[in-house]
Amino acid sequence: MAVATGAIAVCAFVAWADPTTPGGVIPPCPTYSLFGILCPGCGSSRMLYSILHLDIPAALHYNALGLLALVVLLVVFGVWTVGRARATPMPRWTRFRWAPHLVLILTALWFVVRNIPVAPFTALRI
Repeated sequence: MAVATGAIAVCAFVAWADPTTPGGVIPPCPTYSLFGILCPGCGSSRMLYSILHLDIPAALHYNALGLLALVVLLVVFGVWTVGRARATPMPRWTRFRWAPHLVLILTALWFVVRNIPVAPFTALRI
């Protein structure tokens, strides 16, 4: 219940703050402000704002990897919730030893590809 309440609170704050408007309550990404490069998380608050307004194409534009991560988190939370309701244990994460490596590789690739200054990669910039 605490996880769901926290997620709802974050969504309500992002919906209120409107990160698509420059100069809002949510500060800009420090990596982009300091170095001029897009970090893997850049655009995540705008992506969440777009999802809350059911604008999936805009959410994909702002942060496609973040949208994928959000879908995975929702599925895992759903599986966990159903398991708790049925009093059955969730599958052990030790079966998925490759998962941290996959997440690291995808994040690194997203970081590199998103900052390539040549078309078609410039379409991934926000």
